[in-house]
Amino acid sequence: MKDNVSGLVVIETEGEIGLIRLAKPPVNAIGLALRTAIYEGFKTLQKDPAVRAIVLYGEGRFFSAGADIKDFGKADIQPTLPHILKALNDSEKPVIVALHGVAFGGALEVALATHLRVGVGDLRIGLPEVKLGLLPGAGGAQRLPRLSGLAGAIDIICSGRDVSAREALDLGILDRLAEGAPREAGIIAARDVLAGKLAARRTDTRDVAEDLAAVKAAKARLKAKRPALQAPLTALEAVCAATLPIDEGLAKERALFMELMAGEERAALVHAFFAERATVDIPEKAAHPRQIDRIAVIGGGTMGVGIATSLLIGGYHVDLIEAQSERVAQARAGVESNLAGALKRGKLTEQAHDAALAALDCADSLDAAGRADLVIEAIFEDMSAKTALFTKLDTICKPGAILATNTSYLDVNEIAAATKRPQDVIGLHFFSPAHIMRLIEVVVAKETAPDCVASAFALARKLGKVPVRAEVCDGFIGNRILTQYRRAADYLLLDGASFTEIDGALEDFGFAMGPFAVSDLAGLDIAKATRDRKAATRPAEERYSRVADLICDQGWFGRKTGQGYYVYEGGKQQGGNPGAFEIVAAERRALNLPKRSFTSEEIVSRCLTAMIAEAVRVLEEGIALRPVDIDAVELFGYGFPRHRGGPMHQADLIGPAELIRRIELYANDDPQFWQVPHLLRDMAREGRSFADLNGALTGHVTKGSTK
Repeated sequence: MKDNVSGLVVIETEGEIGLIRLAKPPVNAIGLALRTAIYEGFKTLQKDPAVRAIVLYGEGRFFSAGADIKDFGKADIQPTLPHILKALNDSEKPVIVALHGVAFGGALEVALATHLRVGVGDLRIGLPEVKLGLLPGAGGAQRLPRLSGLAGAIDIICSGRDVSAREALDLGILDRLAEGAPREAGIIAARDVLAGKLAARRTDTRDVAEDLAAVKAAKARLKAKRPALQAPLTALEAVCAATLPIDEGLAKERALFMELMAGEERAALVHAFFAERATVDIPEKAAHPRQIDRIAVIGGGTMGVGIATSLLIGGYHVDLIEAQSERVAQARAGVESNLAGALKRGKLTEQAHDAALAALDCADSLDAAGRADLVIEAIFEDMSAKTALFTKLDTICKPGAILATNTSYLDVNEIAAATKRPQDVIGLHFFSPAHIMRLIEVVVAKETAPDCVASAFALARKLGKVPVRAEVCDGFIGNRILTQYRRAADYLLLDGASFTEIDGALEDFGFAMGPFAVSDLAGLDIAKATRDRKAATRPAEERYSRVADLICDQGWFGRKTGQGYYVYEGGKQQGGNPGAFEIVAAERRALNLPKRSFTSEEIVSRCLTAMIAEAVRVLEEGIALRPVDIDAVELFGYGFPRHRGGPMHQADLIGPAELIRRIELYANDDPQFWQVPHLLRDMAREGRSFADLNGALTGHVTKGSTK
């Protein structure tokens, strides 16, 4: 017998073994349609008197990557996943699952509800729901502890990490490891069960012992490491319910799951998940990328070394060019150190590490750029230096080679104009450390060719980066918004909040570091150079804070000098710098400013609103394609807390009317800084959200358009 159920599963029999094959490419995502097909196939085999055992397996690369996130809103539509899994669990015929590739989330919950689990090949399993603000809601938090014990389940579920087949076997999650095809491995296991050679293990017949020490340690660890996140602690509560009778535990788990489903944290994390994938929808996506095999990186400083490392890990041959001969060896050593770190962290195998080292050439001459398909400039932020370099590259590089600048702020159109091939010039703004940070702003100049843009996106995806398309303006998307966020923090500082209070409030909101701690880390002298560059064009009416400049005047540049806003010993922060506190107080006195007090909520409101207002202007001008692109920039390049979804996601939660009210209120203090963007007023009047604009603005946005 062979039957195709709704085109999603294939039902067949092999003697007395019934088989259900998941057949929903590419990853067998278990949404409403597939779970229904599984249930119908299961009922068909249950009714067949010739079938004595049932095997589930998947076709393609995976058993299943888990639940279909797009179907989250259909979790309660019948048949629900818990309903199906109870049927599998309660089956009088033994149910065996053969897992290969990956079995994550709901897919692993399916496996836990069966009676025997076989791991095939290089399988990895996991319950990563906490990464989406959820917990396993179809029995995973009850059935996993009944196999692994409480401590093992807490580790896997509350961290969301995945584990190898060998570790899963050692923990008791799997019953057998096998090689070969999943179908055959499942059939062999089923026959062994029927012959009494292999014992089936139903999870509902197993008890879970309390482990108070493991629970206490996990609670302390989660509160220390993830204090702002609700899902890990709620997941811990669900796992602890496994010590109850299973029906009580399942009911509690489901109630906690639905509670998280309705929460803002889950919505924000799902938004972040889709944001990472949405950025590749660009106007140039139909263009065919150019062939890129060899890449030259110019500049052997921290950024150039990081970019070269990332490219080597991605499998490219790299020529790292450092003009100062005496620094070439230092640049090579920096790359070697980065690759050694990647090997130690498990990001590279020994073989890949050795291949990356073999693919690196270092030189002090630009001639090496002549054989590159792509050249990435990573020298210091000076327009005259960059244009001079691109003029030279124009004569050295072969026709069709892409010339990219890693500038953070400068005009890519002006850089392109220094060549006779502006169609081949593009901005690739990596973020430091470039071999770790995931964002690349792909800055498209006026004459950049579509296939050049497509090539940049293909490169970024091969490197495992998140590429976001931006057009040219000072600071592009991320640094332009960062500037306004930082100005809001500077004004709060002048008006009475301390830099420790401001950093603390924003860290409580979810940022890993507040703006002043970040400035110390980046180097206060770097930001001062940017301010000095912009000084001539600064509006006369703009309120300007001299505090950072005055701190720099003391030779305090942050961590690298041991002092900035904070004091550092051995690279570790030791508290606020008394000298910096005095500089702030003296500047307030000089400006005759009264010292006001601000609550943490007021600090977050002003900084977040400033960020959102500038992001809206970025949309108005067509610098970013969609609100979701802005969220991706902030999430993957600037440390915006993932569980907050990004500034545009937050803007939808706040609403345009409230944002307008805030801006108009703050404008009473500073009308030059606080101005309501036209697009925001349009949205309030028309009842639109930024989520609406994600669809409306897909494709190229004409500059100045708000439609």
